[in-house]
Amino acid sequence: MNERPAHHASDGRFRNPWPDSGPHSARDIARLMWTQLSSGPSVRRGSFPAASPAFLHPRAGSDEATATWMGHSTTLLQVGGMNILTDPMWSENAFPVQGMGPRRVMPPPIPLDALPPIDIVLQSHNHYDHLDAGTVRRIAAMHPRATWVAPLRLGATLRRLGVREVVELDWWQEADVRGIGITATPACHFSGRGPFDRNRTLWCGFALRAGSRRAWFAADTAYHPEFGLIGERCGPFDLVLMPIGAYEPRWFMRIVHVDPDEAVQAYRDACAAWSSAPAPTMLAIHWGTFRLTAESMDEPPLRARAAWERAGLPGEALWVAAFGETRSW
Repeated sequence: MNERPAHHASDGRFRNPWPDSGPHSARDIARLMWTQLSSGPSVRRGSFPAASPAFLHPRAGSDEATATWMGHSTTLLQVGGMNILTDPMWSENAFPVQGMGPRRVMPPPIPLDALPPIDIVLQSHNHYDHLDAGTVRRIAAMHPRATWVAPLRLGATLRRLGVREVVELDWWQEADVRGIGITATPACHFSGRGPFDRNRTLWCGFALRAGSRRAWFAADTAYHPEFGLIGERCGPFDLVLMPIGAYEPRWFMRIVHVDPDEAVQAYRDACAAWSSAPAPTMLAIHWGTFRLTAESMDEPPLRARAAWERAGLPGEALWVAAFGETRSW
C-alpha cells in the first residue's frame, strides 16, 4: 500500500508538511483584517518604472530565451521555441468582483490581446491575485490550444473557465509539455477562493527544462527546508523567478510569503548544489502591482538589494525589472 505523501492531509485536503507551517485560525485572520485597516499610505497609480516589452514575435528561436515581467507574478517566458505565461493576471482588481478589493497600482504593460501565441500557462494556485477568472476566460478564448499546467485538483476550476487542456501535477511530478520538461516544486502556502474550500486544491512552483536551459518559478511561498532539494533535483538554473513582496506583518505572513531576506536565502539554497555554475539571474516578482499587505510598496526591492549585497552575490544577477521589461537569459 502506498504511503500518503506528507503534504496530503487525511481529510483529502492539502497541507504544508513542515513544522510550524499550519494554517492560521479564524481569530488570526480577523486580527489581520483589523490591522490592515490601518496599514501604510496608498500609492499613486503608475508609481514604478515601466518599459516597453521587447519579446519576440511570434516566438523566440529554439536557441533563444527571454523573460518579460508583466507585473505581480505574471511573466512571459520565451524558451525552447515556446511562449510560456506564469500566473496570468490582467484585471484591475485582485478580487472575486471587479471594482472591489485590491486595485492595481501599475497597469499591465500591454493589453492581453497583444500577447504572442501562448503555448503553455503555469498556474501555481487559486488565489485571486494569481488565478483571475476574467483573465483565464480571455486567454482560453484567444489561445484555445494552450496547455495549462496546474497543481492537483485545480483543473476543474480552469475547465469551468473555458480552458481545454490541463495537466495536473503533484509535488515532484514531471511532465513533458510540447518539448518543455515541467516539474511541480514544493511551496509553503495555502489555497482557497472562498470560506469553504480552504486547501482543497494544491499549490506549487514550477521548474522548467528546455534543452540546456533551466528556469524555476518559485510562485507564492514562505521559507521552507526544501529549496536546496529543488535546486539539486531541477538545477542548475539560468533564471529564478522569486517573490519578494507581500510579507508584513510577519506574525501572519511568515508562513505564507518569504520576505526579501528569505527570498535571497531561498535563492542561495537553490544554488548551493551547483556552486561551480554561473549565478542564475533572479527576477524579483510579486511586488509593486497590488497593495496586499502592510509594508510600503517600494520597500521590497530596496530590502532585496540590501540582502543581495550582504550575501556577496553578483550585482548583475539580481534583476529588479521595470514593468514590461524584457531581458535575455
